[in-house]
Amino acid sequence: MKADNSHSTPKSEDGKGFNPSNHPTPMEKLLKSLTGATVNHLRVTLTVAAATAVLIAAVVIVARLTINDSHAEMEKASKVTLSPTQITSIEDIGEWEFLSIADEELVDTVSHGFFGDDRLVRIYYGTLRLGVNMHEVHSGWLTMDKDTVVATLPPIKLLDNDFIDEARTKSFYEEGDWNQADREAMYQKAYNQMYSRCMTPDNIKSAEENAKLQLSNILHSMGFEHVRVDVGIK
Repeated sequence: MKADNSHSTPKSEDGKGFNPSNHPTPMEKLLKSLTGATVNHLRVTLTVAAATAVLIAAVVIVARLTINDSHAEMEKASKVTLSPTQITSIEDIGEWEFLSIADEELVDTVSHGFFGDDRLVRIYYGTLRLGVNMHEVHSGWLTMDKDTVVATLPPIKLLDNDFIDEARTKSFYEEGDWNQADREAMYQKAYNQMYSRCMTPDNIKSAEENAKLQLSNILHSMGFEHVRVDVGIK
């Protein structure tokens, strides 16, 4: 009689072979349940943390935009305010020169006499100053139009009518006898020539452009961004 050395393989109730992996131990079951709960809890925690971070970022962005908008509005409001002190400070300039023209005129005169002609030639020097007198601006010459400062200056004029420097007048040629009336007539002739030569439309336009530029720069330095300057309107 032979001994049976074969070992029978345990079978499950359904007749299939027994696989230990299909039947975890109670300890493995416990570890698996704990691990799954931990993972689920971690996932929930991360999701909540991410949502919280997004919410905080959104609140910060909105707050910054609100602060920036408020700051911009406050800055804009401060810039468009025109105070009486600012207006007075500009008016106190008084005579404001925008163009200076140096000129010289050669004037001669001849007196015919029985024994010959007398002749006098003189050179006159002068400086014509073109500009406006800020004490002559009309009421409301500087106003606000929405966000724009509007300045209205009077027409360009000759600031000083005594523009000939008589101390520099020279007699270039003089022959014969000349009285004060003769010299006064020559002075008036030189005066008229200088005025006609310098008070031209081109020179007046140049003075107007300088006026716009200089006044605009002053208003910009006071903090006004938008500026319009009109010249020549009474």
